[in-house]
Amino acid sequence: MESNGVMKHAASAWAFQLGPLARTGNTMPPKDDPELQKLRKELDDMMKKIKEEQDKVADKTLQDICGDMADAPKVRLTTKKLLKGHINKVNSVHFSGDSRHAVTGSLDGKLIIWDTWTGNKVQVIPLRSSWVMSVAFAPSGNYVACGGMDNMCTIYDLNNRDSTGAAKIVRELLGYEGFLSSCRFLDDKTIITGSGDMKICLWDLEAGKRSLEFEAHSGDVVSISLSPDSKTYITGSVDKSCRLWDLRDEKPKQTFFGHTSDVNSVCFHPSGYAFATGSEDKTSRMFDIRSDQNVATYCPPNSTSGFTSCGLSFSGRYVLCGSDDSSVHIWDTLKNQHNGCLTGHENRITSLSVAGNGMAVATCSWDNNVRVWV
Repeated sequence: MESNGVMKHAASAWAFQLGPLARTGNTMPPKDDPELQKLRKELDDMMKKIKEEQDKVADKTLQDICGDMADAPKVRLTTKKLLKGHINKVNSVHFSGDSRHAVTGSLDGKLIIWDTWTGNKVQVIPLRSSWVMSVAFAPSGNYVACGGMDNMCTIYDLNNRDSTGAAKIVRELLGYEGFLSSCRFLDDKTIITGSGDMKICLWDLEAGKRSLEFEAHSGDVVSISLSPDSKTYITGSVDKSCRLWDLRDEKPKQTFFGHTSDVNSVCFHPSGYAFATGSEDKTSRMFDIRSDQNVATYCPPNSTSGFTSCGLSFSGRYVLCGSDDSSVHIWDTLKNQHNGCLTGHENRITSLSVAGNGMAVATCSWDNNVRVWV
């Protein structure tokens, strides 16, 4: 596998070069630009070789290994709470560390903090920009973050109010050259963000300064998932790849190929040794970090819609993917069997969050609603 690793490193390096080249002078070079075509061909050839090398050593899939296991029980989740309060498309949802409260962000210009057990609103936070694309709840439950087309990440303190009575803004993290697509708290003092300028930023919230800033992909970074021990993280991008990073380093530890379109969502497996994805190519996949392989590809019965979001059950036995077809598709990750769908939303599902204790799933949609499934 050493030669495969060398080629993957080289392919990653070329992919990094393609990004800045495509943005030189903030204008795209013509499609027939000789230098760009040459780089793309070199990258395509490297990717083809990588795939061939991987296929040579991919002797088994999860389905092959787990074929004699008993089928997983049918998932019978129902809508426990239908959370109504937003008056426009809801783009993002995320559970707090207490597995009870959740934050949602909508194009109506509001963040809402929900008590998912009672269905009540705890706080409504008016935003300066309504174009929110990502929200995050700190594990402690003390802070929430959001951002989007305003090209910034705003941090709110839920325990302190401003003069209007709304949660107080404690930080506005500026300097992005593209939309903010993803953010996740490590703790109350640290947050990591991915954005449309292809960068990852790690912020020290007490100082209000970046600890790290680097170009992570050759396209928009659209999803971030922290490992269970919060020492590493996975990113997904419109460049069709996923990357594994150490929080202390600016170079990827591994790059994973396989998807044929944008990787819209990534989610670490509870074991920390694998991660799931949801993609615009109408598949979800499981990548094993130790073997550097795509060990399972999950396809819906009717492949008509891409996946916007994904999550894994507490045990990792089920993967759930929110879809453009207004439903959540569920698979048995080991036997690669489609387990069913969660239906109820009336428009595209934009985001999905599994509670930390595994007891609930929250989804939000362009139908303006949020559903809590138990």
